[in-house]
Amino acid sequence: MNFEGLDPGLAEFSPAMHSTLDPVLDAHLNPSLLQNVELDPEGVALEALPVQESVHIMEGVYSELHSVVAEVGVPVSVSHFDLHEEMLWVGSHGGHATSFFGPALERYSSFQVNGSDDIRQIQSLENGILFLTKNNLKYMARGGLIIFDYLLDECEDMHSLLLTDNSTLLIGGLQNHVLEIDLNTVQETQKYAVEIPGVTIMRQTNRFFFCGHTSGKISLRDLRSFKVEHEFDAFSGSLSDFDVHGNLLAACGFSSRLTGLACDRFLKVYDLRMMRAITPLQVHVDPAFLRFIPTYTSRLAIISQSGQCQFCEPTGLANPADIFHVNPVGPLLMTFDVSASKQALAFGDSEGCVHLWTDSPEPSFNPYSRETEFALPCLVDSLPPLDWSQDLLPLSLIPVPLTTDTLLSDWPAANSAPAPRRAPPVDAEILRTMKKVGFIGYAPNPRTRLRNQIPYRLKESDSEFDNFSQVTESPIGREEEPHLHMVSKKYRKVTIKYSKLGLEDFDFKHYNKTLFAGLEPHIPNAYCNCMIQVLYFLEPVRCLIQNHLCQKEFCLACELGFLFHMLDLSRGDPCQGSNFLRAFRTIPEASALGLILADSDEASGKGSLARLIQRWNRFILTQLHQDMQELEGPQAYRGAGGSFCSSGDSVIGQLFSCEMENCSLCRCGSETVRASSTLLFTLSYPEDKTGKNYDFAHVLKRSICLEQNTQAWCDNCEKYQPTIQTRNIRHLPDILVINCEVNSSKEADFWRLQAEVAFKIAVKKYGGEIKNKEFTLADRKEPRSAEGLLYCSSIEEMKNVWLPFSIRMKMTKNKGLDVCNWTDGDEMQWGPARAEEEHGVYVYDLMATVVHILDSRTGGSLVAHIKVGETYHQRKEGVTHQQWYLFNDFLIEPIDKYEAVQFDMNWKVPAILYYVKRNLNSRYNLNIKNPIEASVLLAEASLARKQRKTHTTFIPLMLNEMPQVGDLVGLDAEFVTLNEEEAELRSDGTKSTIKPSQMSVARITCVRGQGPNEGIPFIDDYISTQEQVVDYLTQYSGIKPGDLDAKISSKHLTTLKSTYLKLRFLIDIGVKFVGHGLQKDFRVINLMVPKDQVLDTVYLFHMPRKRMISLRFLAWYFLDLKIQGETHDSIEDARTALQLYRKYLELSKNGTEPESFHKVLKGLYEKGRKMDWKVPEPESQTSPKNTAVFPSVLAL
Repeated sequence: MNFEGLDPGLAEFSPAMHSTLDPVLDAHLNPSLLQNVELDPEGVALEALPVQESVHIMEGVYSELHSVVAEVGVPVSVSHFDLHEEMLWVGSHGGHATSFFGPALERYSSFQVNGSDDIRQIQSLENGILFLTKNNLKYMARGGLIIFDYLLDECEDMHSLLLTDNSTLLIGGLQNHVLEIDLNTVQETQKYAVEIPGVTIMRQTNRFFFCGHTSGKISLRDLRSFKVEHEFDAFSGSLSDFDVHGNLLAACGFSSRLTGLACDRFLKVYDLRMMRAITPLQVHVDPAFLRFIPTYTSRLAIISQSGQCQFCEPTGLANPADIFHVNPVGPLLMTFDVSASKQALAFGDSEGCVHLWTDSPEPSFNPYSRETEFALPCLVDSLPPLDWSQDLLPLSLIPVPLTTDTLLSDWPAANSAPAPRRAPPVDAEILRTMKKVGFIGYAPNPRTRLRNQIPYRLKESDSEFDNFSQVTESPIGREEEPHLHMVSKKYRKVTIKYSKLGLEDFDFKHYNKTLFAGLEPHIPNAYCNCMIQVLYFLEPVRCLIQNHLCQKEFCLACELGFLFHMLDLSRGDPCQGSNFLRAFRTIPEASALGLILADSDEASGKGSLARLIQRWNRFILTQLHQDMQELEGPQAYRGAGGSFCSSGDSVIGQLFSCEMENCSLCRCGSETVRASSTLLFTLSYPEDKTGKNYDFAHVLKRSICLEQNTQAWCDNCEKYQPTIQTRNIRHLPDILVINCEVNSSKEADFWRLQAEVAFKIAVKKYGGEIKNKEFTLADRKEPRSAEGLLYCSSIEEMKNVWLPFSIRMKMTKNKGLDVCNWTDGDEMQWGPARAEEEHGVYVYDLMATVVHILDSRTGGSLVAHIKVGETYHQRKEGVTHQQWYLFNDFLIEPIDKYEAVQFDMNWKVPAILYYVKRNLNSRYNLNIKNPIEASVLLAEASLARKQRKTHTTFIPLMLNEMPQVGDLVGLDAEFVTLNEEEAELRSDGTKSTIKPSQMSVARITCVRGQGPNEGIPFIDDYISTQEQVVDYLTQYSGIKPGDLDAKISSKHLTTLKSTYLKLRFLIDIGVKFVGHGLQKDFRVINLMVPKDQVLDTVYLFHMPRKRMISLRFLAWYFLDLKIQGETHDSIEDARTALQLYRKYLELSKNGTEPESFHKVLKGLYEKGRKMDWKVPEPESQTSPKNTAVFPSVLAL
């Protein structure tokens, strides 16, 4: 606001006249206001001066609550209520800023912003305050520290600023342009031209920028281009102030008279709906400031410079009874502001005083204010007691006064010697990740220690302390467990960094350089990704699952088969198991077993992931077994026991099931025998604390042939009696699944101890010895086998290894079981395992290990080591070999086979083991026959009870219309939101997406692309969902509440599985899909489509490094069609995409003339920039769905 245009007397205030203050009371000040101020020869006290406590405030009526002096004698230039905290900010003509806390106006901070210029506007942000002076923008913390200082040209004369979003700022003044500043980079990003004499006041709504000019005009500008859309010529002289609320704009100013400018007592009021002025509002004061104060009504507060204030309705009549008077100490009021809560008004006068008026005794400035930070109180009077026996306690906790006397601790130089503390060694993680440029090394901070703090090391033996016993000696607190930085980078939890483009610019190839497909981790309950990979790389299981198809809506076997098909088609791109996990969440047994995690539990790592994945392993095998059994209905889940009456006809039962014989012997001599089967075994560890050496085969046999004492019912004794329960095996499975059950430190210590014993044995067989955890070799020998393990080239790789790569199992004649570790050397001695199978001897090879990674910083994660067989390499890479890989969600990396069996129990704990019979694939039929037939495209009944034939929007395909290879199909899909996006604001104000919104497909439309019925849909399915929809996105999807509910919907409603099968058949048959933005559509539907079967118009009409163009603009530019008027319609969009593809073939001459088509694209982009990519709105909007283009569809 230009004060010089308001009152000529204000020009007398000069910063030079306030550089020094005389301690004599100013004549304009009210003596009662300064009754508590002590004047001394040094200067004038500037403490806040609250009014007396006896002031009575009437509820609902504004009355003066407090008055304080900000700076004696220096006019207040601007006031601003903080939008984040309970504070009032005041700026002076001398460039000084002062803040007051709460309605009592207690002085919070005071600092100099500019040495010569007045502060013209203040804007509060989350982390600080913006101050605008004549040619300077300064961002300062609320305590006074400078965050940035942005200098403008000296010729600039800035008057107003406007915060358009969290990181963008507009600055205007008395020049012919408005600057746009990016607060993140503190750089000028745009310069918008405006007419002379410039902009002094700016406001914003969701429709326009409002710019006030000193010429008396108010211009309404576009939010994107800043171009003038409308203009109001409010006053003939000059503009004083204006405000906008709802559909009303009110302004006050000066009119030209013969004697000069005169304050106009008529407020100009404009209706923004019709863009015209309505009846002016006559007031009884000389208006200098005005603000809308919307509470129950849209009332206006009009303030004069002499202190008169009047409230009135903008469309009513002003009543003289509604005037109250502010008693300024100086002759003029200089500034006025209203709090966000509308409960407080602030006035600043020309003598440096601030007056607070409120409508309640205890007002709040904001509806939701955060807590204000205050300076810490002095701790000298409340010092904590020190324990002198603690060596690690820092003595600096007690402040020592400055003294010139000799202290007791000043030892004579003869009795002391300097002993500087040696620098600690550089973190190994820093050395590993360091990159050198010349002689300087750069490495990321591993954040294993607190910044600028090094623990005291008083003893040389400290280096021998165990990692778990190290304690941070900092008085601030202990850091995160220091041993956790040992987690190797490839084993850490991987996360997707989301940008404005979502996943499009995320480099998955950096994490996976193989042709195998990873799985994305951001979906709820994606902790089972590693186990899905294990099941996929079991060749018989993969073929069996992909051949399965049933009518059950939520069948895990079907969904797993669809996911396996996607993993087959992928060439290194990650897949997501959203449909599989959706079906998984609907199964009640999964919820009963605690397998469904809340998002917060999954993100924080609550609960043991190792126990969770072992329960999931048992559940999925049981569920697949039941889904595969050829019964009339699925069996009821039998619970966590995992036992079955019989394996039935299920191939899963043949692969995993092991027939058992359970014997219960009572002390009375009665014996009971019953038969059962199990799909997996749980390791049972011996109760031995002597450090005895157990090989893995011994522990496995003990776990399979389990013997335990327990209470059980005895039919002979007719009561519960102590019995001996023994379990013997009748039949060995083809795939041996083992849950390790390392759920406590007791089991972890057992694994650690056995690995240490095995390592010592290995070193001795090498002829070396171990001293101080280091080993030396007496003489180098060739690698030899020991304890069922094959030596690698380096003995170091044998550390933390107890698990064998192969085991040999044999059924004895007396129903016993022999288990031993097996090596290649044993095979040379005993002969090939194939020959021994005839005698009941089987060799099992380790195929996969699932491990739990302990990392408190990320909550831990689950990864899998998998030995990928020859058939997978043959399909993906065209080579035949076997290789171990690490699967960590979408990170896939080849590893050495010994890494798969190395378990450092400090951070890498085994959870699940998979052993398979040697030559397993030769026992099963591995042919895959696509179970999806053409009949899925034929007509089907709708789930909706109220659907009528007149509502049909598509014609199903006839048998003679079945698509062929290369046929065109127009596709479009609409979605709804199940979970909102999770994001956070960084300290610099930028937005960071933590978890994207979870979408679900709601409507899928397929349109014929050729033939006599071209353009007529043959699929228009609305997808029924049982999950709660957060947002139907009706404006963009056309889906309304109730459309997906079978009870009230009038649409053609189907299940997701039914429509998924139709699309899968079209993909398998080889059709080409035409659409706009199909990448996102296929991603949400959870389909993997070969790139040569996708014709996406968003890329066909796109130039490199340019923006993507909307379907609506392309249809208007090329086809002269107006689509997507009020909402989107998938039939209209799919049909338009087909027409655009035909247009593309026409313009590019079937792709033979790329240069001429490039010129067409250049014209498209030039036209788009001129029109700001907006389609002009016609008077009567027409679109393909409003015209009789396809009468055959309308006649259905």
